[in-house]
Amino acid sequence: MPSISPSDHDTRTRILRATFEVLSRKGHGKLNLSEVAAQARVSRPTLYRFFGSKAELLAAFGEYETSNIEAGLRLVTDGLEGPARLDAVLRYMVEHHGEYSLSRLVDIEPDYVLVQLERVVPILRRLLEPLVTRGDPRIVAGTLVRLAVAHYLVGGDDRAEFLAQLRQAAGLAEP
Repeated sequence: MPSISPSDHDTRTRILRATFEVLSRKGHGKLNLSEVAAQARVSRPTLYRFFGSKAELLAAFGEYETSNIEAGLRLVTDGLEGPARLDAVLRYMVEHHGEYSLSRLVDIEPDYVLVQLERVVPILRRLLEPLVTRGDPRIVAGTLVRLAVAHYLVGGDDRAEFLAQLRQAAGLAEP
């Protein structure tokens, strides 16, 4: 496979970021590749050079989002161990939730959101399991992810309360 030039990487990233913007406004069903291209400030042929179809773009977008979450988790946990590492991840989850505008998709396309959550829950649980220091890591990690999903779907609690709930579920004391 040929290497990707820095310019191509930048263009691909712009397209994926534009996909986020268009998805957050229109949803999956009304996602239009012309609108994504316009948002990314690229031509449609350029978009098609990177992504041959809407399905291919959305699959790449899912991978891009997962990669961004993993990079964010690595950044916040660098140099930390034990409960401090898990607490950093919980704080990241709360901050990411508060800043993630795709949560509007719940109102626009609830069926699509549920399908995506079904895909993401095992990934997030897998990322959390090694950080759990008390109880059964699979059960605790699953509980944390499902609590986060509940906040994503329903919202309403403030960030401090959300973090307190996650810490309680993880068996972490307040710092």
